[in-house]
Formats: sequence, structure tokens, C-alpha cells
Amino acid sequence: MISEWARENNIPCSKPESVTETGSLIKSADVLLTIGYGVLLPEEILTIPAHGCLNLHFSLLPRWRGAAPVQRAIEAGDSVSGVTVFQLDPGMDTGPIYSMKRFALDADITSDELFSELGVLGVEAVSDALTAIMNGVRPEPQKSDGATRAQKISKEECEINWELDAATISQKIRAFTSVPGAWTRFRGETLKIDSIAISQVRFEAGSLHVLNKELFVGTSSDAISIGFLTPAGKSRMDAKSWLNGARVTDGEFFG
Repeated sequence: MISEWARENNIPCSKPESVTETGSLIKSADVLLTIGYGVLLPEEILTIPAHGCLNLHFSLLPRWRGAAPVQRAIEAGDSVSGVTVFQLDPGMDTGPIYSMKRFALDADITSDELFSELGVLGVEAVSDALTAIMNGVRPEPQKSDGATRAQKISKEECEINWELDAATISQKIRAFTSVPGAWTRFRGETLKIDSIAISQVRFEAGSLHVLNKELFVGTSSDAISIGFLTPAGKSRMDAKSWLNGARVTDGEFFG
């Protein structure tokens, strides 16, 4: 996506395939900014730019260091997230901090929505960091107290356990949309659950019930109403459309 945008706006864009090639491309750079790069840069690269290498990270460091900070924040039920611009060092998101911006999380926010919000906020944070560098301000050492790790997400952990309570299930579904997606099984087929709402009725965990053409799934607490889902090999659809084809019988189960 970045390369397409650069081409459309006549901005040079390179795709280095080795450390040596990367080093030659940035040898005259004042600063290098990485976003969602996914690998640790070697020290020989970190020292090339005059002011070092910066990273825009989608969490309030040191909370959620690692690959999936946005998803892990929602999964954990955090009430606040944000962005951090810090100077890269040999560690995993451990470098000194130039700027931070906070963002309060709504109770129903999804990871897709949070990525969009933090992308906008990140522009401000990067601008603040570059201004600090131009003014000779040194970054603040990053604390290790309160550090947590945002591990890469596996498909297996995205399977919904309907024995959990409704709030926890909601957090997982909102965290893992839309990639890789929270999923369950029905009649041996995989279903991605895209959106839900917590209701005030209760049913056996995993059991399906249709009330007024609305699909409910039981949990260990309140039942969940399904808004949209994606059957295997098909497009996303609302639950009502899926019910028309699936012809669910009350008491069938997800999982």
C-alpha cells in the first residue's frame, strides 16, 4: 500500500532485500522512521542516520511491547491506548521515548477502528518527535516497570471458547477482527464472527437460539447476539441472511 501511494505521488520508494542494501540507502539520512517493520534492525543500521532510528509504536510503552499491541490492548480490556515514538536500540521496543499520545478506548471499539485512530494520532507524535530532535531535546529513558509483551497472534487462539463470559468473548472478537478473525465451528464448517452485542438473556454456553429473527449464542454469562459473520468460502453477511440459509434449530451449538 505504501509503495502504491508513493508511486501515485511521485515519491521515490525502495524495497531493500538485504542489510547491506538498506545501509547504502540511508547512509546520508538524518533520521530513519520505522512503522510496523516486524524485525529487529541490526546495530550496524541503527547507527547510520545522524539522529538514529525512530519507531512509531501503537501502544503506550512499556505496555504491549511486541508484534500485536493494538489487538492485545483490546483483548485485555484496556481503557486507554495510544502511540509512542521512541529511538530504536537492540532490544524489542525498549528504546528511549521522544513522544507519546494517549487515546481513550470505547467499550465497543474494534482493532480495525483503533488502527485507524492511532494512525492519525501517530502523525502528531512523529511531528513532535522530529521537532524535539531539531531542538536538541534528548529522549527519555523507557521504564521497564509495567512492561507487557504483545505476542504475535495465532489462528488457534482466535477460536472462540463459548465457556468464557460474554465480556471476555466480546473483547476477543473485537481484538481479532478482521485479520486473522475470531472464529468458531458449526456443523463441521468454520465461521468467522465479525460483530456481536451482549444481550440480557442467558442460554447454555455455545447453544444457538433464534428470537425475533435474531441469533443468540450462550456463554457462561449473558448470551451474545450475532451481528455479522463470514462463513468459510463466502462473503461477510448479516446473521439474518445466514439464518435464512442455515435453518438453525434451537439448541444446536457453535464450537
